[in-house]
Amino acid sequence: MEKRDFFKISNKKFNSRLIVGTGKYKNFQQCAKAVKASGAEIVTVAVRRVNIIDKKKPLLMDYLNPKKITYLPNTAGCFNSSDALRTLRLAREIGGWKLVKLEILGDKKTLLPDMIETLKSTEVLTKEGFQVMVYCNDDPLMAKRLENVGAVAVMPLAAPIGSGLGIQNKLNIKIIKQKIKIPLLIDAGIGQASDATVAMELGCDGVLINTAIAQSKNPIEMAKAMKLAVEAGRKSYLSGRIKQNFFGSASSPKEGII
Repeated sequence: MEKRDFFKISNKKFNSRLIVGTGKYKNFQQCAKAVKASGAEIVTVAVRRVNIIDKKKPLLMDYLNPKKITYLPNTAGCFNSSDALRTLRLAREIGGWKLVKLEILGDKKTLLPDMIETLKSTEVLTKEGFQVMVYCNDDPLMAKRLENVGAVAVMPLAAPIGSGLGIQNKLNIKIIKQKIKIPLLIDAGIGQASDATVAMELGCDGVLINTAIAQSKNPIEMAKAMKLAVEAGRKSYLSGRIKQNFFGSASSPKEGII
């Protein structure tokens, strides 16, 4: 019998290695349909942007049941440690969430992570009992430092948030995979299904996608494409690619030629 290939984060097992964001959709209904089509079992929720409190307005919980899908509160829109810490503490008070995604941006133009604030905040949150998945740059040394201060996963960007440029530094992603023992997920910059496949073929444990699905012409179909892309990339990685060669190699045997 084939062994199940579970995706494990902080001692919790998931079947899907695709995490889907809940922002940028036309409405919660479209978001819910896309999440279902993607097969994702974890969704990110921007605590500062997505309504999970005001019952007078549409609530995300009415469309995505937090008892059936894992909510991953994130700190999207935070540009310093104090705002990020306050946001995640609020998330814990609201829903008891301890598995969280930390994201502290350096500036509004590039949306690149501020790694000094990120590292400091990861250490604080870990000591407070949070299980922190960290949005970070693609620096192998910083990824190792995040692991050392207690991060349960590192999530380096493929390219700037929402850019759709795909993975810009495959080498660093490979090095990070070699240096750390915690899960590695690509976060930000995915543009199309082939980008997700490449991420998985590099050995990443998962992929987080929002804009590429939500802002596509057909989010439901794109969600399906991303699901298949992640699955294909994972199977390709586990199967082991052939050795690369500068010269051709005949597929048929040389012996017994007529």
